[in-house]
Amino acid sequence: MSDLFIVKAKIKEIAGDFNVASDFSDALNEKVKADIKVAIERAKANGRRTLMAKDL
Repeated sequence: MSDLFIVKAKIKEIAGDFNVASDFSDALNEKVKADIKVAIERAKANGRRTLMAKDL
């Protein structure tokens, strides 16, 4: 896997009593990376170089 955008320990903390499969964090990381790329394109389309919550 490339860069990590998530913290595996925090996933387990939020999951509480649930087990977290090893592929879950990889899939979540890819989803976050895709969301960031979409936010970048939205900011570009609006003439900004700052990512904002509304870009999500």
